[in-house]
Amino acid sequence: MTSTTAKSIAALKDEMIEWRHHIHSHPETAFEEKQTTQFIIEKLKSFGITELYTDFAPTGVVGVIHGKNKGRTIALRADIDALDIVEENKIGYCSKIPGKMHACGHDGHTATLLGAAKYLSANRNFSGTVIVIFQPAEENEGGGRVMVENGLFEKFSIEAVYGMHNQPNFALNHFLINHGPVMASYDVFEIKITGVGSHAAAPHLGRDTILTATNIVNSLQTIVSRNLNPTDSLVISVTQIHSGDTWNVLPQHAVIRGTVRALSAEDQDLAEERIKHISTGTALTFCTKAEVNYQRRYPATINHAKQADIAIKVAQKLVGNDKIVIDSPPTMGSEDFAFMLQKVPGVYIKIGAGDGANLHNPSYNFNDEILTTGAEYFVEIVHQELGN
Repeated sequence: MTSTTAKSIAALKDEMIEWRHHIHSHPETAFEEKQTTQFIIEKLKSFGITELYTDFAPTGVVGVIHGKNKGRTIALRADIDALDIVEENKIGYCSKIPGKMHACGHDGHTATLLGAAKYLSANRNFSGTVIVIFQPAEENEGGGRVMVENGLFEKFSIEAVYGMHNQPNFALNHFLINHGPVMASYDVFEIKITGVGSHAAAPHLGRDTILTATNIVNSLQTIVSRNLNPTDSLVISVTQIHSGDTWNVLPQHAVIRGTVRALSAEDQDLAEERIKHISTGTALTFCTKAEVNYQRRYPATINHAKQADIAIKVAQKLVGNDKIVIDSPPTMGSEDFAFMLQKVPGVYIKIGAGDGANLHNPSYNFNDEILTTGAEYFVEIVHQELGN
């Protein structure tokens, strides 16, 4: 990146901080981001970006920036939603919405892409078109999937897509860039167990759902230890067990809920199949019945090699080789940017935010010192993909 470009983006830092703090103070969760969407629209219009679309999801906005010449089309994406968490930070721009906060940094991601959009709108020295995607509902509700299903990528003939996320407790302004898997899939399951209720003093007259449930939970742990290739990664976690409401009754019903994280579709298939077999088979053993509802929420986030190489080249230009970690072990969290990567080639990278509270923690706060780095990254991606 030229020193002139870097200086121009650095000059936007105070504005980006102001935008970020405003969004942080007004958090909105999945598909409720109406004020956030309107704020983004107002900013994009003030930058001279008037070709805007709000029909790809209930909330969120897509902007179009045309370069000086015709050419290919690429997309830059930021997520805009908050979480249902009570903020514990004592800062001047704390959440004003009880029970909601930006605990994952989407306020910072939004401000970063706004900064890049402002620069690109004022400096259209590229050949082609840049689509800026401000995506709602990344947390749990699959806003990325909704936008893909509603034809976002076909509408603009997008050929590549780029996303990023801040990474707490990783060196400030360092980059994590992977070829291939970077984050896991996100599946959930619910196992409903039905037996015969009875007095706790006469268990022989009932069919014990709690006994069934505890055996199912224990057996689910064998899927990883005895079915998965030891070189693969899979997490199966039971997160809820609900049954009974008094001391002296063996309940007729029990419910087990949990989540599965995998790095490949094959391991997702394995987990789903074994959860169903173990649950129904164990229930049969104890003369009860088990019904399994298995839902695949997000696929694994898998980067494409060509775009990963472009991202590495950009990061080298911005921060140098010694501040880039390439192909680190993927994490078992999930990200609905995965739906976009299934649609077109792209890459999802992470930028170190330095020491601080982890993501989804009530004391988390996005580090404003990475705003300009993120904006520079997006701008240089455009220059690499679409020329100067």
